Amino acid sequence: MKRNIKTIGLGILGGLLPLGVYLMINSTSPSFNAMNQNNDLQTNIPTSQVNFLPSELDGKLDFTKASAESVHSVVHVKTKTIRSFVQRDPFYEFFYGPGAGGREYKQYGAGSGSGVIVTEDGYIVTNNHVIQDANEVTVTLDDNTTYDAKIIGTDPSTDLAVLKIEKSNLRAMPLGNSDQVQVGQWVLAVGNPFNLNSTVTAGIVSAKARNINIIGSNNQDNNVIPIESFIQTDAAVNPGNSGGALINVNGELIGINTAIASETGNYAGYSFAIPSELVAKVMHDLIDYGIVQRGFLGVQIQEITQELMDAEKLKDAKGVYVAGVNNGSAADKAKIKKGDVILKIGANEITSVSKLQEEVGRRRPGDNITVTIRRGDEELVLDVMLRDKDGGTKITTKEESNATSALGATFTELTKEEKKELGISNGVKISSIATGKLRSVGLTEGTVITKVNNEDVTSVKQLVEYLSNKNNKGILLEVVTKSGKKDYVGFGL
Repeated sequence: MKRNIKTIGLGILGGLLPLGVYLMINSTSPSFNAMNQNNDLQTNIPTSQVNFLPSELDGKLDFTKASAESVHSVVHVKTKTIRSFVQRDPFYEFFYGPGAGGREYKQYGAGSGSGVIVTEDGYIVTNNHVIQDANEVTVTLDDNTTYDAKIIGTDPSTDLAVLKIEKSNLRAMPLGNSDQVQVGQWVLAVGNPFNLNSTVTAGIVSAKARNINIIGSNNQDNNVIPIESFIQTDAAVNPGNSGGALINVNGELIGINTAIASETGNYAGYSFAIPSELVAKVMHDLIDYGIVQRGFLGVQIQEITQELMDAEKLKDAKGVYVAGVNNGSAADKAKIKKGDVILKIGANEITSVSKLQEEVGRRRPGDNITVTIRRGDEELVLDVMLRDKDGGTKITTKEESNATSALGATFTELTKEEKKELGISNGVKISSIATGKLRSVGLTEGTVITKVNNEDVTSVKQLVEYLSNKNNKGILLEVVTKSGKKDYVGFGL
């Protein structure tokens, strides 16, 4: 029998289970292949009575206080989406050419999910997939009042988003520490499944640092670098729970519910939540800077299997294996080498690739961390300063990020060997290029930029800051092609 895993609306390919992974949103649009749940499902859900004998209930467990407090902080997020398309007319095109006689049509879609109030003045955290491509977002509080919501920022790499409503004195949910969550502890899921407002379900933590290969699976953006380290639980969640709260018995937020493992798209035993420590970091970045400040270690890593242990003569399967180190990266500058095994980030043990991604993803460029590695039979503790994807250590503004996107390129530092081979003393290399200003003037991947407006280019950060300066109306670049030829290109900003 064919089975699927869903994020709680979009079907994806997953390798974790012989199930499917689903995003937990409701959708009414026949043209958007999400969960296709009708927003009036509340009246159509089959119900039956389930009776428990008193002896079957543990009198020591009491979720009433946590439930009563949390429902005031969980909101119902509703979206409207409009998509336009042109229906071609073969008859007109035959006589008048391609595009002639085409008629524009609009498709309207609606979806819903959940969100969590995180500040008293109206900031709300939800999943990116809940509000992605939405033309209109509204938020309904537990008292049934509805407000228009503004999207403050999104982070497809973690599937998180922050909304803002103009309302004060809200009941914000206290943040818990997901690092302290233990397998086997009781948790509650709070959300709006099937448009059933303020629904609370209970379960236990089944696993931590789970990677289900769902984030970015349907996203063609090369800038999406998935960070998956989910808390897995057996608390019942269903379509509409996306963006809702996973809380401990004290009513503290320990995760944002995001996905379910299911054969049908509805709850079938396991759900997955983004840990609150990662949520808090992304949330603060989006509120403070408008974009996520993401630190990178700059290593290629892989899980340690028995085959790898035998091939590399590793003493055990603890940690993650460093399969490569990027030139000029934070790891490179800290002398981390291929063949090392990363055991800890700070005081936190690294048990899997997803755990390492989470630990690094919770930090910004310029943050200093300690990395415990094993090299042969020796354990070393190295000081590492994390860097951004371009090698910088400073906070990047949203304007600078937008400028880089407009250029359509990413850059890397040159190695000593590359400088020697090209016969130059400075410059940065275009490591990838897409649609943007640099491609439009004929630059290609591998081209080295040595000067900008007659000023030597010595680092990626310097180049990006110069190109994002609004005072620079025109740019003249001195470049060296992969063949070693010097050239000049100019363009306006």
